[in-house]
Amino acid sequence: MAIPPFLAELRTLVGTRPLWLTAACVVVLDEQQRVLLGRRADTGRWALVGGIVDPGEQPADAAVRECFEETGVRVAPEQLTSVTVSPLVTYPNGDQVQYLELTFRCSVVDGQARVNDDESLEVAWFAQDELPDMDGYSRERLDLALGFTGQTAYAFSGLDTVLGSVTTA
Repeated sequence: MAIPPFLAELRTLVGTRPLWLTAACVVVLDEQQRVLLGRRADTGRWALVGGIVDPGEQPADAAVRECFEETGVRVAPEQLTSVTVSPLVTYPNGDQVQYLELTFRCSVVDGQARVNDDESLEVAWFAQDELPDMDGYSRERLDLALGFTGQTAYAFSGLDTVLGSVTTA
C-alpha cells in the first residue's frame, strides 16, 4: 500500500517508531440502509473505509476523498459520530502508529462500489444484520455511527484525571 508523501518523508526521519496521526473514517449508508465496507489488502479483514488526513486538509474532506479513492463511491458527510483513539498499530513492515480517528456518518451522492485502489481486496454493501466479521474496535465505531443520537461519542476520563487534584481557597 502506498503511503502519503509527507508520511514517507517523516518515516525517513523517525524510522518505524510510533507516530501519532489523524485519520478520517466513514460509515456510509445507502438507500436501503446497507453499510459500505472494504476488505483490507494488508490484513484481509473487513473494515470501515478511511485513511490519513493530509496536512492542512479538513477531516470531512479527507473522509470524502478516502471513500472515493478506495471504493469509487462519492459521499456527503452528515454527522461526526465519534472521536476515538485507536490501539497502537504495527504494520507488517514494522511501522507503528496510533490514530486519532474521526468517524463520519455519510450518505451516498453517486458512484458504484468497487475496488478503486490497491488498499482493498473487496468492497461490498452489507445489510446491518448481516455484517461480516470485523475486529472489535472497528465494530465499536460502526455501532456508534449506526446508533448515532445526535451527540458525538468520545471518551473522557474526568477532570481529576486530567487536571489532578484541584483545591479551591
